[in-house]
Amino acid sequence: MNRLIPFEELPDWVPGRLLLASDGLGWRHVQLRSYHYEGQDVIVPAMRDFMLVGYRAGTTPMRRRFEGRWTNETLGPGATSLLTRAQRANWTWHQPIDVTHLYLDGGFASEVASEVMDCHVKDVTLADVLRTEDPVVTYAMEMISAEARDRGLGGALYVESLARALVVHLLRRYASVHSRDPVLPGTLSPRQQRLIADYIEAHLAEPLDLKGMGAVLGLSPCLFARQFRSSFGKPPYAWVIAARIKRAQFLLARSQMPIKAIAAECGFSDQAHLTRVFSLACKQTPAAFRRRAS
Repeated sequence: MNRLIPFEELPDWVPGRLLLASDGLGWRHVQLRSYHYEGQDVIVPAMRDFMLVGYRAGTTPMRRRFEGRWTNETLGPGATSLLTRAQRANWTWHQPIDVTHLYLDGGFASEVASEVMDCHVKDVTLADVLRTEDPVVTYAMEMISAEARDRGLGGALYVESLARALVVHLLRRYASVHSRDPVLPGTLSPRQQRLIADYIEAHLAEPLDLKGMGAVLGLSPCLFARQFRSSFGKPPYAWVIAARIKRAQFLLARSQMPIKAIAAECGFSDQAHLTRVFSLACKQTPAAFRRRAS
């Protein structure tokens, strides 16, 4: 079998009782499912996504064969297994267990790695680890599981933020990256600086990412991010946030627009998102800023 299977097809290979799922919640780049499994001897085929397995209930000896080599561990609550994508493995265990699977999109991992490393990352390889006890990974999975259960306001944005932080942690401790672009010195020309600054200002109400901004100047995301930082003294993301806050301050002080409308005009996902970012940067809420400015 040469095809990489999506997470939805995993029960065809590893049957279990579904306990919780993020299906249909509109999440991007990350999905979650929890299962109850009886003891099994199974083959997990090469998967499309990275998979993190958190053990929630039950304890069992576990044997796994990866790249021809068997490893053995005892797994229970607090432990996590990491599975790289596109790699077949054998799993054998005998006791019933409850587990949570977190599936991370490979393209999303490469995108985050590109931002972190200021270069165009072609691919990320996650170390295949049968057992680790990592409180950062455990906490992130617990928070994403809670969101799948509770379905709070802004859930998709909240989960993507957690997933982004989790990928950075995985890059630090468990992953290797493969870069496509060589690291080149340089800054944006004055003309390029004016062009991208004007573009950002004109499109603050829209989603802005490295790929789209780099395309304006004909640069790869990696090269754009590096030269932008060299030219402006801060990463593109930080510059965009600062520009959105500046516009929000202007509208709060000079207009009677509702704060909800200002949030949309400045590119924030909702009023709560504006309030969080504005309060962190300005040490006061948008409403308090408006009262003092009037």
